[in-house]
Amino acid sequence: MMVLITYDVNTQSPTGQKRLRDISKQCKNYGQRVQNSVFECLVDPAQFTVLRNKLENIMDKDKDSIRYYYLGRNWTNRVEHIGAKETYNPEGVLVL
Repeated sequence: MMVLITYDVNTQSPTGQKRLRDISKQCKNYGQRVQNSVFECLVDPAQFTVLRNKLENIMDKDKDSIRYYYLGRNWTNRVEHIGAKETYNPEGVLVL
């Protein structure tokens, strides 16, 4: 399933800056950054459960927020990209 993850982390303190880096790193492990604080993650339910637990253990629930948008399996018909930064297909061929 495709999950769009967005986050807003309060970075007014060094601990907030660390939380921002840690949340970003976890999201990179499961998906592709499509904007500064937005990731598209193609995950199965078990992977999503692990990722969600990691993110929610990093964040400060009094200062930060995370939003999950569940786009499902038919996500390709629900995502349209226009403008800068070339898009990608996470289900496509991977060339190394």
